[in-house]
Amino acid sequence: MLRFHVPNMTCGGCAKSVTKALQSVDPKARIETDPTTREVRVESSAAESNLLAVLEEAGYPAERRSEPAAG
Repeated sequence: MLRFHVPNMTCGGCAKSVTKALQSVDPKARIETDPTTREVRVESSAAESNLLAVLEEAGYPAERRSEPAAG
């Protein structure tokens, strides 16, 4: 699962726009948004670069976050 930090995602409406943008690349993607932490988790078969590009096009530039350490 990919984790992205999306600084511009500040509300539920933003989260819906982010989800819609990601689904335009991969309609079957599993997407979890958290506007409070401005984080998006995506499980997708699409390339990470494609997901980042579509978020930028939608006005929600994102940066990759590493997975938290297990334990």
